[in-house]
Amino acid sequence: MNPSFIELPGGITAVRGVRAAGVHCGIKKAKPDLALIRAADSSLVAGVFTTNRVKAAPVLWCQRRMQGGRLSAIVVNSGNANACTGIQGLKDAETMASLGAAAVGCPVEETFVCSTGVIGQCLPMDQIVRGIHEAAGRLREDGGPEAARAILTTDTVPKEAVVSMDVEGRLVHVGGMAKGAGMIGPQMATMLAILATDAVVEAPCLQEVLREAVEQSFHCITVDGDTSTNDTVLCFATGQAGGAGLHPRAPGWALFRDALFQVTQTLAKKIVADGEGATKVVTVRVAGAPSGEAARRIAFRVANSPLVKTAFFAQDCNWGRIMAAIGASGVELDPDRVEIHIGEVPVVSGGIGLGTDAERAAEESMAAREFDVAISLNQGEGGTVVWTTDLTYDYVRANVAYRS
Repeated sequence: MNPSFIELPGGITAVRGVRAAGVHCGIKKAKPDLALIRAADSSLVAGVFTTNRVKAAPVLWCQRRMQGGRLSAIVVNSGNANACTGIQGLKDAETMASLGAAAVGCPVEETFVCSTGVIGQCLPMDQIVRGIHEAAGRLREDGGPEAARAILTTDTVPKEAVVSMDVEGRLVHVGGMAKGAGMIGPQMATMLAILATDAVVEAPCLQEVLREAVEQSFHCITVDGDTSTNDTVLCFATGQAGGAGLHPRAPGWALFRDALFQVTQTLAKKIVADGEGATKVVTVRVAGAPSGEAARRIAFRVANSPLVKTAFFAQDCNWGRIMAAIGASGVELDPDRVEIHIGEVPVVSGGIGLGTDAERAAEESMAAREFDVAISLNQGEGGTVVWTTDLTYDYVRANVAYRS
């Protein structure tokens, strides 16, 4: 944690100019399932969306709204993805936006929509209508935690992060909330993240810094390697901290950038920690690769390998599975130069295992909830960090029962 940052409670509504609410409207049997976020009028907005070629209706709606560059409200429902629902799905996404805009008094062109849940079912619009009206009446400056609970699907806990810092004599906040537990893979996943700041930021700069932050956070996590139809990250700036607009040459830019990175990485790690059935959070570090891209390919091959992930669950230092995954990455390398550490324990040197004593010592590290796997290729300057989970019986149970 950067000592310049102060961690705060309150979720996204700790940011000035943001109100939020979460309600149960009936999409899910009992849990909250609709959130409404009201931003200061015409806040600047940036966004990053799923790379899946099959895009849900709310994603298509948001991508069109991005052309205007402004956001005043966001409506989010959980329990139903509104994906693969054809023309009706597009109409429903537009209706959600129109209802949300009317309920809070802002332009529909500045109203964004997100959905998450089961694919292939049309939204129950009667429930959505009731939910939006109820949420509009509940909007509060401390409603962030309530909204964060309403966007969850198979998550077991809400995910929030907020920091504040002094930027050129002005108190600036960066905060956000996210959901995600399964179908989590690189290039985003079954996840939503809504971020906010009260800084004044120049328009092109917000989009660029958000892309950088996503690349170093949500694009570095995996639970099962899958990428969904609804993945959306929105970041809006209310500007209520005042002062001159931040940009890469401004004195406070580096601090603001670091704060956004801190929040997105915190949320990303919370998604991994809450991965479906997960009992371990594993940081895979790759160094000495021919390039950064090569390091990334190796890291994700290891992090997504079912054989490696089940060994993590078993707390079994089966380093041969890691070596096999490295070799299957397609990266040109010399296996005789590979080194592997698990925790602080070296288990492979020069491509050869260091024996059962080393394995037993490594397995002590693997007994912890969190541990590192460090891979050094000794063949270049490329490196990366990826966060993953183990693969457990409960992951299978969660996905077998998902629609029942």
